[in-house]
Amino acid sequence: MAQKRGGYRWLTPADRDQIVARVRAGERVVDVIRATGSSSSSVYRVLEEAALARRRVAHSPHRLSFAERERISRGVAVGESGRSIARALGRAPSTICREIAGCGGRERYRALRGERRAQSMARRPKPTKLSACPRLLEAVQAGLEQGWSPQQISARLIQDYPDDLGMRISHETIYLSLFVQSRGELRRQLTAQLRTQRTKRKPQGRPSRRGRIPEMLMISQRPAEIEDRALPGAWEGDLIMGSRSRSSVLTLVERHTRYVLLGYLGHDHSTDHVIQALTTLVQRLPAQLITSLTWDQGKEMAAHQTFTVATGVTVYFCDPHSPWQRGSNENTNGLLRQYLPKGTDLAVYDQAELDRIAARLNGRPRQTLGWLKPAEKMAQLLGVTQEGA
Repeated sequence: MAQKRGGYRWLTPADRDQIVARVRAGERVVDVIRATGSSSSSVYRVLEEAALARRRVAHSPHRLSFAERERISRGVAVGESGRSIARALGRAPSTICREIAGCGGRERYRALRGERRAQSMARRPKPTKLSACPRLLEAVQAGLEQGWSPQQISARLIQDYPDDLGMRISHETIYLSLFVQSRGELRRQLTAQLRTQRTKRKPQGRPSRRGRIPEMLMISQRPAEIEDRALPGAWEGDLIMGSRSRSSVLTLVERHTRYVLLGYLGHDHSTDHVIQALTTLVQRLPAQLITSLTWDQGKEMAAHQTFTVATGVTVYFCDPHSPWQRGSNENTNGLLRQYLPKGTDLAVYDQAELDRIAARLNGRPRQTLGWLKPAEKMAQLLGVTQEGA
């Protein structure tokens, strides 16, 4: 806006072009202000907008550019609706509404104000919540020193400070502060208090980066009788990896009996080799005792349709990052580490040795089976199967 006796007037496009042209020609800004009768703030704003418009800065197509903000500003000035502006820009109406609301609404929206706000929000690094509140940092550190998990700390702060909203922090923010913002000795001291003592945090809730396996049947499509372990024949499978992921062993667990089968893979866990070993392994059993297999979304099962055609066994896939959906198999893999330690070359265990290890697990009494052994439970099923035959 330019100052005028009795109030302010909007700068026309010609006025703005004249200001920019004068300054580019070498005229002093103070002389341009005097000559055009504009306020200093208006002139500097016009010059900043011109500089932004000329700058060819690469930006994400998911974020509004300065040119788009100028289009929003012109639309707001003439009373155009948010949906109409969104259609003209090829943006979602919600994006336009958030942009206008974040800059003070329609009466105060300006393209330059929106651009400044976006640049400010994009600056990194940002101050963390813990660094901005020493009391909160002290409480979190005290909880870690007592061996509490970040989730326990977050929940307990609500109990201890019910009326103090400044003493609130999510467990993910605590993890982020430990693994990203903290450095050096502080990081070593604090992460050492975590139960897992990990030095990295895997963010939760992010989509899987793996390539999608074609024609997957998800675990949500699995029949109810498999879910409640009412009938035998539902198996869970996975690979356990050796040193530097160069060797592996195939593991299978029957959900009803917890019976274990192990398959030799050596140093080859390609899709074809895994499918071949898996097919050989399940063919040891009567067809009635293996009707389905639940696996994670590892690429080794990309050829699952080949396995299904060869064996008649339906394969279901867990959701990404959801190992608890194969709880029996995950628990068994943990037990197997007693015999197949992490960080060792698993290729040294041939099929005969793997069968002996599986026999040891199948010979352990299990509380979940009423202290029967998985081998005894499987023998009962085999007896029923043979009688039925």
